Amino acid sequence: MADKSVLSRRDFLKVMGAAGFSASLPLLPQPKGSKDISKTGQELDSAGWAPRPFWVKKASEPTIEIDWEKIQRFDARSTVLNSDNFANLVGEERVKLLASTKADNEQKRILANMPGYTLKDYALHAASLSQINKGRSFLGLRQTATPQDRGVPDWSGSQDEAARILRVAMRHFGAANVGFVELNENTRKLIYSFDPDGKELVFEDVPQAYETDEKRAIPLSAKWAIVYAVQMSGETIRSAPTITATQTETLSYHRGKVIQNSTQEFLRGLGYQCLGQSSPNALGITPAFGVLAGLGELSRLNRVITPEFGPIVRLFLMITDLPVTTDQPIDAGIMRFCRTCKKCAEVCPASALSYADEPTWQVKGSWNNPGHKAYYEDSVKCYTYWQEQAGSECSICFSVCPFSNKDKAWVHPLAKATISLLPVTDGFLRTMDDAFSYGAQEDPTNWWYLNLPEYGVDSDPFS
Repeated sequence: MADKSVLSRRDFLKVMGAAGFSASLPLLPQPKGSKDISKTGQELDSAGWAPRPFWVKKASEPTIEIDWEKIQRFDARSTVLNSDNFANLVGEERVKLLASTKADNEQKRILANMPGYTLKDYALHAASLSQINKGRSFLGLRQTATPQDRGVPDWSGSQDEAARILRVAMRHFGAANVGFVELNENTRKLIYSFDPDGKELVFEDVPQAYETDEKRAIPLSAKWAIVYAVQMSGETIRSAPTITATQTETLSYHRGKVIQNSTQEFLRGLGYQCLGQSSPNALGITPAFGVLAGLGELSRLNRVITPEFGPIVRLFLMITDLPVTTDQPIDAGIMRFCRTCKKCAEVCPASALSYADEPTWQVKGSWNNPGHKAYYEDSVKCYTYWQEQAGSECSICFSVCPFSNKDKAWVHPLAKATISLLPVTDGFLRTMDDAFSYGAQEDPTNWWYLNLPEYGVDSDPFS
């Protein structure tokens, strides 16, 4: 049998043909009647999507298999990040030992002026962490005047127009990408049964959402999930697993909260409800909604990888009763590439990621929700490494992912297109990723001398 990792002459010519085509794209004339977008920005479609590359294809189903009969609503208190559940999994004594080790390491690293763990790095992380939960709520701030307050009718328009104005507004508030999923008999299963704080999430036939000490009620009329991505700084993540790298993650949660608050107020001003996350990672299984909404594909990381930003994003979730046009999953060859690549699993210091050739239905532990094929991670190993060794949220897997490459060189968008169009090249491209040392850890000391844009993110995703 021929070695599929070796390119044949015919396949090589295909790649070169794709290169020629890709290189010629900027030279092609614009379609007749199109606007000059050099000054006005990218022209949006009717539902508010900016153009994506030709190799990001819409799909009728996600690139993972789903068995909706097996999916049940998940109790968010079962995640490893829940301190009580982590103690149940590893034992109280282990938790105390890890906390002591983390505190000792922190002090030693600061006193040694260890790159990535200096006092200024810890101060930066604490500053980015300080506002994550403050001012965040399920029902929103409710400070904006409603149409009723103004004595005017609620906003009305088509579902396409609703999707467009909401997507444009949220992009203006800071969201990198926004997608919409209809909540039906199946997708409601992706809303948590209990939030991380222990409040039950219930669907009720009521006109308005409400919250008590025991539960959060979601009206059945609130049938649309909003999922949005917030970019993290790729240049900052490259110093993983340091405190320097971690603070771009915590900063993204703060920015996600600002977007949530602004969106809830915007929809309130239009006369509609918008229900948000009461705390980071609350309300529902956000990666699942991200896949269904076409923001990206599930990956070997068991996280969403987007065509635009790779895995260097955080995803957030809201629910609204504003009818919007919903989105489709995509196939950009990402999950297929993960079958060959395995780079994240190879470098994971905790050995928490799967080396398997194919995704599986078999979950790894109680922190995973069954009913879909995935490369399930060992979250206990991962979280233990955070506490015991890294002293931070590791993120090495994000940093080394080939889809995280954001260099301006033309070869990177070409490589992504080739991954989508020519699966036979996956092994070759992974080898090239290693050969050019992409994903190698950067000296965290240098971060303090970089001239980065706002929040450290690039507004041009395909440059």
